[in-house]
Amino acid sequence: MKTRKNRKGSAGFATLWVVCLLFFLVVMAVKAESVAGERLTLKEAVQAALKNNHELLAQGHAQAAKEAEVGVARSALLPKISLEERYLRTDSPAYAFMAKLNQGRIAAADFAPQSLNRPAAIDDFQTSLAFEQPLFVAKARIGLEMSRKEASASEATLQRKKEETVLKVTQYYLLAGSAGGYVQAAERALEDAREHQRLADVRYGAGLGLYSDTLRAATAVAEARQRLVSAEKNFTVAKRGLGLMIGSREAVEVAMETPALPVRDIAALRARSLVRRDLQSLEIRTENAKNQIRLAEAGYYPLLGLGGNYQWNDHNAPLGGEGRGWQVMAFLRWELFDGTKARYEKIRAGSQAAEAEEQLKGLQKLVAFQVDEAWLTLGEAEKNRELAEEEFKTAEEGRRLVRVRYEGALSPLVDLLDAQVSFDRARANRVARENEYQLAIAWLGFAGGTILQDLQVEEPEGGRK
Repeated sequence: MKTRKNRKGSAGFATLWVVCLLFFLVVMAVKAESVAGERLTLKEAVQAALKNNHELLAQGHAQAAKEAEVGVARSALLPKISLEERYLRTDSPAYAFMAKLNQGRIAAADFAPQSLNRPAAIDDFQTSLAFEQPLFVAKARIGLEMSRKEASASEATLQRKKEETVLKVTQYYLLAGSAGGYVQAAERALEDAREHQRLADVRYGAGLGLYSDTLRAATAVAEARQRLVSAEKNFTVAKRGLGLMIGSREAVEVAMETPALPVRDIAALRARSLVRRDLQSLEIRTENAKNQIRLAEAGYYPLLGLGGNYQWNDHNAPLGGEGRGWQVMAFLRWELFDGTKARYEKIRAGSQAAEAEEQLKGLQKLVAFQVDEAWLTLGEAEKNRELAEEEFKTAEEGRRLVRVRYEGALSPLVDLLDAQVSFDRARANRVARENEYQLAIAWLGFAGGTILQDLQVEEPEGGRK
């Protein structure tokens, strides 16, 4: 009876476990479906990338390491406290006498010549608590200043990395939107091609058309299907690329919106670009390169400090206290000749400072060029977008007129197919030009250093318009 009850209990527990597992799987499937069905706006994609992009996270850890280096440099100016335990066993006359003296066990018999010249082996456990406080260390103070500047430069580099990440996310987002537009255009082109095939079949069936027209129409349908397959592949790849930028392994659905990015005045952009993050970073590192000269010169200065220790000695056990004593000292350490090391370090630092200054001048000119180039590119993209819209309208009207003539048996099918090809090209070109225009705005914000504010993912800093 007990065995049957146990079996029933086990079977009931197993059933409950299976039910719970199925419930969990259903919940996870619903959750996954809801997540997969989300369509991200550009701002949402950017915010996700700022939290999950692996390159950006790695740069953040690098910045944290630079911040920690400030503490490492500061430690050179703080006191050092150490606890040390030593064990010594010796029959050396000098060390044996000293150990016994430190233990406070010297007796009159220890001064006998035989005891002094040939002492018995002695044990000594020495415990010491020591400290050292630098008072003047020129290299350490300059090093602390340099480490703080390097941390500031690294912070500026991190912010510029954020801007680069946001630009890449914008590129992938616009690419995904364009690829989606190409898919829609390819679907409409396929619908049009099938309609043309239907018309050709109807005309051939009524004895008004040629069999070759039906074949041409079927070929056009096959070509339209191929373009649709390629467009769908490109759309999937673009969504996967966007997912990669926001730290996901899966494709990301986009809202297919047209981002409302502001276009700033060129004068304001030129002024704003003078404080771009990468420019700030290089300016700080140029200052640090000059500080390297001071650091090399600091090798000519002495080191001044205080120190001391408290010591316990015992011949029986560690941490004992048969004898005890203390010392306090001041020290000055001056390296009078270092083999011309400091001299050549100064020469090297001067050359590195000159190199950094040249790099800074080059970057300043490059930034100005990038802003002007981005502005001109935006003007070009805007005109091309307008022309693409005009091209689309004329191609649409041309296709309509040719179709009317074909239906009235006034034009051959080849004219209709040619007009359709022109219309499909214009339709795809309109999507591409719109994408280029939006991307040009993003590039302008990146060149001017305003892309984070343009996408409203970072508030403008005080004093930086």
